[in-house]
Amino acid sequence: MAFGRYLEEFTVGEIIKHWPGRTITETDNTWFALLTNNQHPLHSDAHYAAQSQHGQRVVLGPLVFSVGIGLTVADVSGRAIANLEIEKIVHHAPTFNGDTLYSESTVLDLHESRQGDRGVVSVETRVRNQREEVVMTFRRKVLVPKKNHPTLGEGQLTREGST
Repeated sequence: MAFGRYLEEFTVGEIIKHWPGRTITETDNTWFALLTNNQHPLHSDAHYAAQSQHGQRVVLGPLVFSVGIGLTVADVSGRAIANLEIEKIVHHAPTFNGDTLYSESTVLDLHESRQGDRGVVSVETRVRNQREEVVMTFRRKVLVPKKNHPTLGEGQLTREGST
């Protein structure tokens, strides 16, 4: 089984449901706060967060984004030559420790590059929690090869590492 898609394997308007989801643990949230040096107590201080409008710790937005985009890699950018642009990241609702995130993407646009062996795929991704609430949306553009790409053609490296 190959990892990712070629340009010809996308269709404008297609909705791709990415699977599986990912449950965010308290450890994930704490470590991400520590790794990024985010010291806001809403993410790390349970007593402080209990007094906030949410009544509990909130998962850092960049972690929600990282997981949301990571869930799309196998289907959208697994063969990517380059990630070109990420735009319009919108937080619609908070994510909490213990929430499970799922992503689905709509293909917005496809266009071939001047080189002719690659093209740009534009998608909008919606990240939902286990309650089907949209917690984040974002758009991105990815440069992917066409099947005739000189180094990534048919029979090249697959997920299992065989040719």
